[in-house]
Amino acid sequence: MRVSLFITCVADSLYPEVGESVVRILQRYGVDVDFPMEQTCCGQPSFNSGYWDETIQLAKNWLDAFKDSEYVVTPSGSCAGMVVHNYLELLKDDAHYRPIAEKLVARTYEFTQFLVDVLGVTDLGAKTSQRVTFHPSCHCSRFLGVTEQPKQLLQAVEGIDLVELPDADICCGFGGTFSVKMSELSSAMADEKVENVEKTQADVLVSTDLGCLMNISGRMRREDKTVEVKHIAQFLDEGMKS
Repeated sequence: MRVSLFITCVADSLYPEVGESVVRILQRYGVDVDFPMEQTCCGQPSFNSGYWDETIQLAKNWLDAFKDSEYVVTPSGSCAGMVVHNYLELLKDDAHYRPIAEKLVARTYEFTQFLVDVLGVTDLGAKTSQRVTFHPSCHCSRFLGVTEQPKQLLQAVEGIDLVELPDADICCGFGGTFSVKMSELSSAMADEKVENVEKTQADVLVSTDLGCLMNISGRMRREDKTVEVKHIAQFLDEGMKS
C-alpha cells in the first residue's frame, strides 16, 4: 500500500514533527509513504473567505500534485474535509479536473480515519501514565464525520487516564479566518475552552487538528497554563516509543 502525505500549511510551517510522527506510524504498519513536493495549500482559507476563483486554481494545483497517489493521508480533518466535500462542487464543470477530483475524493483520509477505517488498526501498542483529554475539532467531527476513530485509538493506549472534556463539542474559536475577522469573539471562545480543559486536570490535551491546538495552546501560554498540547499522531508516536 502506498500513501502520499498531505502535510497542510500549518503542519509544514509550525508543526513539522507531527508529519514525522504520521510517517513513522504508517511505516510501522508496512505502508510506503511518499511526499509530493509540488503540494501547496488545499484552498480552504480562500474558499471560506469567498474567493472561489482563486480557490479553484489552488484545487487544481493540489490535484496535479496528488493525481498519481493511491491514498492521500493528512493530519488535519479540516483540510481533508475541504478536499472531500468541496472539490467536486468547485470543479463540476471542468472536464479535465473533475475525474481526477472524483478519484482523490474517494481516497483522501484524515490520519485517524485512515488508521481505523482503512488499515483496521485501533491498538498501536502505545503506553502512557498521563491524564489525557480530547478536543474533537469541528471540521473533523461535523464536516468529515470522524468522531469515534480518534477515541478508539486513545482508549487503547495502555495506562492512559482518559477524561471527558466538558462541552467538548463546542468550537475552540479558531475557525481559520474567523479568528482573524472576529478576534474578540474568538478569544472568548478559546478562553472558555481553556477553562474546560483545566477542569479535567489533564496533563495533555489531544486533538486531530493543528489549527485548534495552535489556538488553544496560544491562549494557554498567555495565561501561563502548563497543560501539554499535542496532535494525536505525535501523542501516539511518543507512546509507541515508551
